[in-house]
Amino acid sequence: MSVANVEQRETEIELLRHGEPVGGRRYRGKLDDPLSETGWEQMWCAVQGRDDWQQIVTSPLQRCHAFALALGERHGLPVAVDARFAEVGFGSWEGWTRQELEAQEPGQVVRFLQDPVAHRPPGAELMDDFISRVHAGLGDVLQAYAGQRVLLVAHAGVIRAVMAQVLGMSPAAMYRIHVANAGLTRIRTDRERTFTLVSHGST
Repeated sequence: MSVANVEQRETEIELLRHGEPVGGRRYRGKLDDPLSETGWEQMWCAVQGRDDWQQIVTSPLQRCHAFALALGERHGLPVAVDARFAEVGFGSWEGWTRQELEAQEPGQVVRFLQDPVAHRPPGAELMDDFISRVHAGLGDVLQAYAGQRVLLVAHAGVIRAVMAQVLGMSPAAMYRIHVANAGLTRIRTDRERTFTLVSHGST
């Protein structure tokens, strides 16, 4: 197939959030907990009967990376690791549950969820920096795998950042999007980078 024909085809990206990590639900960010047994089951269930990707791209954090490697090995698919798809850093919140944080300072999590730009956790990665790296990574994926179907194994924050770009949402509204463990989100784009959200939250 010629380069011109590839560029004219739509590129499809499926974004798969990792399953439940060891330790359950808490703010992790860069904290590198592995998947729990339940998390592995969730992810295999999410991709059951699927082997129609040409490429897998993954966050380097093991709750994504380990499954991406296992899936690639099972189906003979290439796996690329891109640090730009790591989760946003939560600073001093890393490792804490919402309940624990609220006990320390009532209202701080609610303020963050309402406006994650204005109410960052202490020491957290700046939202603009996070969004910029995710969007740069997505742009390179679209360039490198034009006309293909790609599975991106990543985190809730990464998927929110991609969806915000696709839908033209402000960063302050990103945490209004629920991203379930092992949920699949599908986007499609043509060579003019006109995005379509095909589905969200399917498992």
